[in-house]
Amino acid sequence: MTARMLDGRAVANELRAGLAARTAALRAAGVLPRLLVVMVGQDESSLAYVRGMRTLGERIGVDVVIDCLPLGSDDAGIRAALERHGADAAIHGIILQQPLPPGRSIRAIADAIPVGKDVDGTNPFNQGRLAFATGTRFVPATPAAVMLLLERSAKWPLRGRDVTVVGRSNVVGLPVSLLIMAQNATVTVTHKETVDIRAHTRRAEIVVVAAGSPRLVDAEWLRDGATVIDVGTTMVNGKLLGDVNFESARTVADEITPVPGGVGPVTNVALMRNVISAAEAALAHTSRTVSF
Repeated sequence: MTARMLDGRAVANELRAGLAARTAALRAAGVLPRLLVVMVGQDESSLAYVRGMRTLGERIGVDVVIDCLPLGSDDAGIRAALERHGADAAIHGIILQQPLPPGRSIRAIADAIPVGKDVDGTNPFNQGRLAFATGTRFVPATPAAVMLLLERSAKWPLRGRDVTVVGRSNVVGLPVSLLIMAQNATVTVTHKETVDIRAHTRRAEIVVVAAGSPRLVDAEWLRDGATVIDVGTTMVNGKLLGDVNFESARTVADEITPVPGGVGPVTNVALMRNVISAAEAALAHTSRTVSF
Protein backbone atom coordinates (compact mmCIF):
# COMPACT_ATOMS: atom_id res chain seq x y z
CA MET A 1 0.00 0.00 0.00
CA THR A 2 1.21 3.51 -0.84
CA ALA A 3 -0.33 6.41 1.04
CA ARG A 4 -2.25 9.21 -0.63
CA MET A 5 -0.41 12.50 -0.29
CA LEU A 6 -2.12 15.27 1.67
CA ASP A 7 -0.61 18.04 -0.43
CA GLY A 8 -0.20 21.23 1.58
CA ARG A 9 0.87 23.22 -1.47
CA ALA A 10 -2.40 22.38 -3.21
CA VAL A 11 -4.42 23.41 -0.16
CA ALA A 12 -2.44 26.65 0.11
CA ASN A 13 -3.10 27.40 -3.57
CA GLU A 14 -6.78 26.77 -3.00
CA LEU A 15 -6.92 29.32 -0.17
CA ARG A 16 -4.64 32.03 -1.57
CA ALA A 17 -7.03 33.53 -4.10
CA GLY A 18 -9.58 34.39 -1.43
CA LEU A 19 -6.91 36.03 0.71
CA ALA A 20 -5.63 38.11 -2.21
CA ALA A 21 -9.16 39.38 -2.85
CA ARG A 22 -9.46 40.45 0.79
CA THR A 23 -6.13 42.31 0.77
CA ALA A 24 -7.13 44.05 -2.47
CA ALA A 25 -10.28 45.32 -0.75
CA LEU A 26 -8.22 46.53 2.22
CA ARG A 27 -5.77 48.34 -0.04
CA ALA A 28 -8.66 50.00 -1.85
CA ALA A 29 -9.73 51.31 1.55
CA GLY A 30 -6.22 52.63 2.20
CA VAL A 31 -5.03 49.81 4.47
CA LEU A 32 -1.85 47.82 3.83
CA PRO A 33 -2.00 44.62 5.92
CA ARG A 34 1.30 44.30 7.75
CA LEU A 35 2.84 41.43 9.74
CA LEU A 36 5.76 42.10 12.09
CA VAL A 37 7.98 39.09 12.84
CA VAL A 38 10.26 39.43 15.88
CA MET A 39 13.22 37.05 15.75
CA VAL A 40 15.85 36.58 18.44
CA GLY A 41 19.03 35.52 16.69
CA GLN A 42 18.90 33.70 13.35
CA ASP A 43 17.93 30.05 13.77
CA GLU A 44 18.28 28.28 10.38
CA SER A 45 14.84 26.63 10.44
CA SER A 46 13.19 29.88 11.55
CA LEU A 47 14.87 31.81 8.75
CA ALA A 48 13.51 29.32 6.20
CA TYR A 49 10.02 29.72 7.66
CA VAL A 50 10.19 33.52 7.63
CA ARG A 51 11.42 33.56 4.03
CA GLY A 52 8.38 31.53 3.09
CA MET A 53 6.10 33.99 4.87
CA ARG A 54 7.68 36.93 3.09
CA THR A 55 7.28 35.25 -0.31
CA LEU A 56 3.64 34.46 0.38
CA GLY A 57 3.04 38.00 1.64
CA GLU A 58 4.35 39.42 -1.63
CA ARG A 59 1.99 37.17 -3.59
CA ILE A 60 -1.20 38.01 -1.70
CA GLY A 61 -0.58 41.64 -0.66
CA VAL A 62 0.60 41.42 2.96
CA ASP A 63 3.71 43.36 3.96
CA VAL A 64 6.01 41.17 6.09
CA VAL A 65 8.55 43.07 8.21
CA ILE A 66 11.27 41.38 10.27
CA ASP A 67 12.79 42.77 13.45
CA CYS A 68 15.84 40.61 14.19
CA LEU A 69 16.96 41.16 17.78
CA PRO A 70 20.47 40.23 19.00
CA LEU A 71 20.87 36.63 20.12
CA GLY A 72 21.72 37.82 23.64
CA SER A 73 18.50 39.80 24.11
CA ASP A 74 16.93 39.18 27.52
CA ASP A 75 13.21 38.82 28.29
CA ALA A 76 12.87 42.51 29.11
CA GLY A 77 14.44 43.52 25.79
CA ILE A 78 12.17 41.21 23.82
CA ARG A 79 9.11 42.46 25.70
CA ALA A 80 10.08 46.06 24.99
CA ALA A 81 10.29 45.31 21.25
CA LEU A 82 6.90 43.59 21.23
CA GLU A 83 5.27 46.45 23.13
CA ARG A 84 6.81 49.04 20.81
CA HIS A 85 5.52 47.28 17.72
CA GLY A 86 2.19 46.67 19.39
CA ALA A 87 1.68 50.43 19.77
CA ASP A 88 2.26 51.00 16.03
CA ALA A 89 -1.12 51.39 14.29
CA ALA A 90 0.44 50.46 10.93
CA ILE A 91 1.18 46.93 12.21
CA HIS A 92 -1.80 44.56 12.26
CA GLY A 93 -0.19 41.30 13.32
CA ILE A 94 2.80 40.42 15.48
CA ILE A 95 4.48 37.07 16.01
CA LEU A 96 7.46 36.11 18.14
CA GLN A 97 9.28 33.50 16.09
CA GLN A 98 10.10 30.29 17.97
CA PRO A 99 12.15 28.46 19.06
CA LEU A 100 13.67 31.10 21.30
CA PRO A 101 17.33 30.87 22.33
CA PRO A 102 18.12 28.84 25.46
CA GLY A 103 17.32 30.75 28.63
CA ARG A 104 14.50 32.79 27.12
CA SER A 105 10.99 32.05 28.39
CA ILE A 106 7.98 32.41 26.13
CA ARG A 107 5.80 32.42 29.24
CA ALA A 108 7.57 35.53 30.49
CA ILE A 109 7.14 37.29 27.15
CA ALA A 110 3.96 36.26 25.35
CA ASP A 111 1.58 38.58 27.20
CA ALA A 112 3.49 41.54 25.72
CA ILE A 113 1.88 40.80 22.34
CA PRO A 114 -1.43 42.75 22.16
CA VAL A 115 -4.40 40.38 22.04
CA GLY A 116 -5.79 42.07 18.93
CA LYS A 117 -2.49 41.63 17.06
CA ASP A 118 -1.61 38.17 18.42
CA VAL A 119 -2.08 36.46 15.06
CA ASP A 120 -0.37 33.22 16.12
CA GLY A 121 -2.42 32.80 19.30
CA THR A 122 0.55 33.06 21.69
CA ASN A 123 -0.81 35.47 24.28
CA PRO A 124 -2.10 33.55 27.35
CA PHE A 125 -5.49 35.26 26.95
CA ASN A 126 -5.96 33.79 23.47
CA GLN A 127 -4.65 30.42 24.64
CA GLY A 128 -7.14 30.44 27.50
CA ARG A 129 -10.02 31.19 25.13
CA LEU A 130 -8.91 28.28 22.97
CA ALA A 131 -8.74 25.96 25.98
CA PHE A 132 -12.22 26.96 27.11
CA ALA A 133 -13.58 26.69 23.54
CA THR A 134 -15.01 30.19 23.83
CA GLY A 135 -13.96 31.50 20.44
CA THR A 136 -10.38 32.65 20.61
CA ARG A 137 -9.86 35.48 18.15
CA PHE A 138 -6.86 33.85 16.48
CA VAL A 139 -6.30 30.11 16.20
CA PRO A 140 -2.51 29.45 16.15
CA ALA A 141 -1.35 29.04 12.57
CA THR A 142 0.26 25.59 12.68
CA PRO A 143 -2.61 23.91 14.56
CA ALA A 144 -5.02 25.66 12.17
CA ALA A 145 -3.04 24.19 9.26
CA VAL A 146 -3.32 20.70 10.75
CA MET A 147 -7.08 21.11 10.92
CA LEU A 148 -7.32 22.42 7.35
CA LEU A 149 -5.48 19.32 6.14
CA LEU A 150 -7.61 16.98 8.26
CA GLU A 151 -10.74 18.60 6.81
CA ARG A 152 -9.55 17.36 3.42
CA SER A 153 -8.71 13.85 4.61
CA ALA A 154 -10.76 10.68 4.38
CA LYS A 155 -11.06 10.69 8.18
CA TRP A 156 -13.15 13.88 8.26
CA PRO A 157 -15.41 14.44 10.14
CA LEU A 158 -13.44 13.53 13.24
CA ARG A 159 -16.36 12.64 15.49
CA GLY A 160 -15.52 9.41 17.33
CA ARG A 161 -12.08 9.03 15.75
CA ASP A 162 -9.13 7.78 17.79
CA VAL A 163 -6.32 10.35 17.50
CA THR A 164 -2.82 10.36 18.99
CA VAL A 165 -0.76 13.54 19.17
CA VAL A 166 2.99 13.10 19.66
CA GLY A 167 4.26 16.19 21.45
CA ARG A 168 2.64 18.48 24.01
CA SER A 169 4.17 21.90 23.30
CA ASN A 170 2.16 25.07 23.76
CA VAL A 171 2.96 25.91 20.14
CA VAL A 172 1.47 22.82 18.45
CA GLY A 173 0.73 19.73 20.55
CA LEU A 174 -1.54 21.30 23.14
CA PRO A 175 -3.57 23.61 20.88
CA VAL A 176 -4.00 21.02 18.13
CA SER A 177 -5.26 18.48 20.68
CA LEU A 178 -7.83 21.04 21.87
CA LEU A 179 -8.98 21.76 18.31
CA ILE A 180 -9.33 18.05 17.56
CA MET A 181 -11.24 17.42 20.79
CA ALA A 182 -13.59 20.24 19.81
CA GLN A 183 -14.47 18.05 16.80
CA ASN A 184 -15.54 15.28 19.20
CA ALA A 185 -12.60 12.98 18.59
CA THR A 186 -10.91 10.99 21.34
CA VAL A 187 -7.41 12.40 21.77
CA THR A 188 -4.34 10.91 23.45
CA VAL A 189 -1.41 13.30 23.94
CA THR A 190 1.98 11.60 24.24
CA HIS A 191 5.37 13.11 25.04
CA LYS A 192 8.93 12.24 26.05
CA GLU A 193 7.80 10.90 29.43
CA THR A 194 5.19 8.56 27.93
CA VAL A 195 6.25 5.00 28.72
CA ASP A 196 5.32 3.42 25.36
CA ILE A 197 4.41 5.99 22.73
CA ARG A 198 4.17 3.34 20.02
CA ALA A 199 1.39 1.55 21.88
CA HIS A 200 -0.70 4.70 21.49
CA THR A 201 0.22 5.55 17.90
CA ARG A 202 -0.34 1.99 16.68
CA ARG A 203 -3.99 2.03 17.73
CA ALA A 204 -4.75 5.53 16.42
CA GLU A 205 -6.68 6.22 13.23
CA ILE A 206 -4.97 9.61 13.01
CA VAL A 207 -1.46 10.45 14.21
CA VAL A 208 -0.25 14.04 14.48
CA VAL A 209 3.50 14.21 15.08
CA ALA A 210 4.96 17.40 16.53
CA ALA A 211 7.91 16.19 18.58
CA GLY A 212 10.80 18.05 16.95
CA SER A 213 12.69 14.78 16.50
CA PRO A 214 13.63 14.01 12.88
CA ARG A 215 12.30 10.72 11.47
CA LEU A 216 11.08 9.55 14.87
CA VAL A 217 7.98 7.78 13.54
CA ASP A 218 8.18 5.00 10.96
CA ALA A 219 5.93 2.21 9.72
CA GLU A 220 6.28 0.20 12.93
CA TRP A 221 4.64 3.05 14.86
CA LEU A 222 1.47 3.05 12.74
CA ARG A 223 -1.61 0.95 12.21
CA ASP A 224 -2.59 0.06 8.66
CA GLY A 225 -4.67 2.78 7.05
CA ALA A 226 -3.70 5.58 9.45
CA THR A 227 -3.74 9.24 8.48
CA VAL A 228 -0.42 10.85 9.42
CA ILE A 229 0.14 14.60 9.82
CA ASP A 230 3.83 15.46 10.16
CA VAL A 231 4.40 18.87 11.77
CA GLY A 232 8.14 18.41 12.28
CA THR A 233 10.65 20.70 10.54
CA THR A 234 14.30 20.25 11.47
CA MET A 235 17.22 21.28 9.28
CA VAL A 236 19.79 18.46 9.14
CA ASN A 237 22.88 18.91 6.96
CA GLY A 238 21.06 21.49 4.87
CA LYS A 239 17.97 19.32 4.37
CA LEU A 240 14.56 19.93 5.94
CA LEU A 241 13.36 16.76 7.69
CA GLY A 242 10.05 15.91 9.30
CA ASP A 243 9.35 13.91 12.44
CA VAL A 244 8.08 11.02 10.28
CA ASN A 245 10.21 8.69 8.18
CA PHE A 246 8.14 9.39 5.08
CA GLU A 247 9.28 6.52 2.88
CA SER A 248 8.72 3.98 5.62
CA ALA A 249 5.43 5.39 6.93
CA ARG A 250 3.80 5.71 3.51
CA THR A 251 3.92 1.90 3.11
CA VAL A 252 1.29 1.43 5.83
CA ALA A 253 -0.49 4.78 6.09
CA ASP A 254 -3.58 5.60 4.05
CA GLU A 255 -2.79 9.35 3.97
CA ILE A 256 0.33 11.31 4.86
CA THR A 257 1.74 14.83 4.66
CA PRO A 258 5.22 15.32 3.17
CA VAL A 259 8.00 17.53 4.55
CA PRO A 260 8.46 19.95 2.93
CA GLY A 261 5.17 20.62 1.17
CA GLY A 262 2.69 19.47 3.81
CA VAL A 263 1.81 21.43 6.93
CA GLY A 264 4.28 24.26 6.22
CA PRO A 265 2.62 25.95 3.22
CA VAL A 266 -0.79 25.77 4.90
CA THR A 267 0.64 27.23 8.12
CA ASN A 268 1.79 30.30 6.23
CA VAL A 269 -1.64 30.75 4.66
CA ALA A 270 -3.39 30.28 8.02
CA LEU A 271 -1.14 32.92 9.57
CA MET A 272 -1.79 35.39 6.73
CA ARG A 273 -5.51 34.76 7.09
CA ASN A 274 -5.24 35.89 10.71
CA VAL A 275 -3.23 38.98 9.72
CA ILE A 276 -5.86 39.95 7.16
CA SER A 277 -8.63 39.42 9.73
CA ALA A 278 -6.76 41.71 12.15
CA ALA A 279 -6.39 44.38 9.46
CA GLU A 280 -10.11 44.13 8.63
CA ALA A 281 -10.97 44.48 12.32
CA ALA A 282 -8.72 47.54 12.63
CA LEU A 283 -10.39 49.13 9.59
CA ALA A 284 -13.86 48.42 10.97
CA HIS A 285 -12.87 49.96 14.31
CA THR A 286 -11.51 53.06 12.58
CA SER A 287 -14.69 53.39 10.52
CA ARG A 288 -16.87 53.19 13.63
CA THR A 289 -14.73 55.76 15.43
CA VAL A 290 -14.88 58.20 12.50
CA SER A 291 -18.65 57.79 12.15
CA PHE A 292 -19.13 59.07 15.70
